[in-house]
Amino acid sequence: MRATSWLALATAIAGAALSSAAAADTMDPAISRLVTNAGCRTAGPDGGLFYNPQSGFTRCQPDNASFAKLIAQYGFAVAPTAMHSARTTGYGGFELGVEAAYTKIDSDAEYWKQGTRGPQDPTTKESSYYNKEPNSLLQHYALKVRKGFPFGLELASAVGFLGNTSIVTAGADVRMSVFEGFRTGIPAIFPEIAVGGSVRTITGTEDFQLTVAGVDAQISKPLPIAGTVVLTPYVGYQWIRIFGDSGLIDTTPNTDALDYCDFRGANTPATPGGTTGAYDGQPVCGAGSSADFNNTVVFDAVRLTRHRLNFGAQLRFQMVKFGMHFITDLTSAEDANQGQDYEIDGANKFAGVGRQWTLALDLGAVF
Repeated sequence: MRATSWLALATAIAGAALSSAAAADTMDPAISRLVTNAGCRTAGPDGGLFYNPQSGFTRCQPDNASFAKLIAQYGFAVAPTAMHSARTTGYGGFELGVEAAYTKIDSDAEYWKQGTRGPQDPTTKESSYYNKEPNSLLQHYALKVRKGFPFGLELASAVGFLGNTSIVTAGADVRMSVFEGFRTGIPAIFPEIAVGGSVRTITGTEDFQLTVAGVDAQISKPLPIAGTVVLTPYVGYQWIRIFGDSGLIDTTPNTDALDYCDFRGANTPATPGGTTGAYDGQPVCGAGSSADFNNTVVFDAVRLTRHRLNFGAQLRFQMVKFGMHFITDLTSAEDANQGQDYEIDGANKFAGVGRQWTLALDLGAVF
């Protein structure tokens, strides 16, 4: 009965959370706004980004540095929290829990104001074209399941979402406890030690694909209290690698390139108006211009490493477990990623990205 009740509670919380995520999108990415030559487009009378005829065939240039900074900070927020002690659930053990994590971002930075959707107009139901007040914290909520196996092995899976976005996250963890469970003799003096690996990825946005892989090491020591309560403080290090790739982005999303062109078809022998002898598959326009086709871009792929210190404590009473967890950068994103591969026009693309931290809480049941 207790297991069934916990499962029903966790499912209800996850369902309600995912429903709310679908309805709120002020922090959804809007990277079509990130360009370095603003003159390639113009704003309409009611907002929006339209092709600027004065720019001719000059293409909107993607702001790859701003995109890299966004990926660095989104990636920190969706990365695995490693929110666990070095002790596994044990052979045959099983844990079900919910987790809430709050991550600091550089919300005053222009790339957050330009690169996120912003509030919706209550009258027109249209989103802003500039987010004046991005959230200062990214909120991540997840449902997690852990299962123990022999020889100190443990597998886990997680599904969650980023608050105020339509982004859904999912991933899996594997962990090996190399020193755990000793209760008597000299080994009982030493802390427990575990190493693990994890991965998280996202769906729910067409702007980019984001995957974060991590490796961590933890040490912990359970402290029994009054026979029925166990307090387990722990500390660890986590190395994460963030992979961000943009989709095909229209930097003038309010101009329909096909309509602006008066599109007749691809330049082939079967298309009236095609260029004889140069059938190259390019769009054939009627009364319009093909210039806006140039404004569909792909941002440079982002790859970066971050080093994180994490520490926390778990309090367990019988089958109920509550945990509090804190993660912080050991060094800035710029310092952790040096060299020409991380530069744009001679400057580090992560320059100015502040150190981030995450505060996480979890509540679960251990069976």
